[in-house]
Parts: sequence; structure tokens; C-alpha cells
Amino acid sequence: MDLAELYQVETKALNQAVKRNIERFPFDFIFQLSSKEYANLKSQFVTSSFATGKGDWGGRRKLPYAFTEQGVAMLSSVLKSEMAIRVNVQIIRVFAKMRELLLTHKDILIQLEKMEKKFTGYDHDIALIFQYLKKLLNPPQPVGQSAVSSQQSAVGSHQPLSSQIVNM
Repeated sequence: MDLAELYQVETKALNQAVKRNIERFPFDFIFQLSSKEYANLKSQFVTSSFATGKGDWGGRRKLPYAFTEQGVAMLSSVLKSEMAIRVNVQIIRVFAKMRELLLTHKDILIQLEKMEKKFTGYDHDIALIFQYLKKLLNPPQPVGQSAVSSQQSAVGSHQPLSSQIVNM
């Protein structure tokens, strides 16, 4: 990708901006392609050496630079084009939104940890509540009466369902 074209500046202006601000481009932001890498890159893109359209055959005098993702972002802060400024503003907005989202998730995690600490140790109590509820809903059968006959007598009575459950 041609970053000069992306940021709507001349390649020469991009290279000058990088040279003037080289301290902003550590080795993990920018690197220069080797001759072999550049030859391989050229072989992948069939382009005319008559690319300028001015009739000069020129050619590249220096090996090109390659920028990492961080280098591309840093370029937006050192270039003066309108596009570079818009890209830089958008990058700042995205980072601010990411920070906001991370803080929101952090707050949620903190709340979950508080709840976990609050309810730790209540497992036994909760299990007892469920056991009690099960006993209320499924009382033991009187001796000599089967579960089916107990249900039939409850269904055959004319009491409301809620009173049948309570009275069982």
C-alpha cells in the first residue's frame, strides 16, 4: 500500500517527515526493505518503469521503507495533510473508546468479584433451601397409600390446586 497516496502527500514529503521525526519511528515502527525483499516485492507487482507519465525512466534510488501498524499510525501524527489529520483524530477517538470499554468491563469484573465474595459460604444454605422446597412439593406418602392413589384423591377433590399443595 502506498502510504503517501493514502495520506494524500507526495512520497518526498512523507520521507522528509519521517527523517525530521525519526525519534518517533523506532525499529518496531519502520524498517527499510533489503534488496532481496524489494526485488521480491517488485516481482509481485507488474508495473511500468514509465510510471510518472512524464517520459522519464527514472527509478528508485533508495530502498523503500515499510511501516508496521504503529508506524502507520505515527505517520498520521507527523504529516500535515488534511487526510493525515483526520486519520490521527480518528485514531485518538478509537483509543478513547477502547479505554472506556476496558474500564466498563473492569467495573463489571469488580462487581462480579464482590458478589462472589459476598455469596461464598452460602452454598450450604442455598442447598438446604432447595431441599426444604423439594420436601414441601413432594411430601412423604402415608403408609399403605401409593403415590398414584394420593394423586387421584388430590385430583378428585374440589379444592383449588394451591390448597392441595399446601394441604398435602
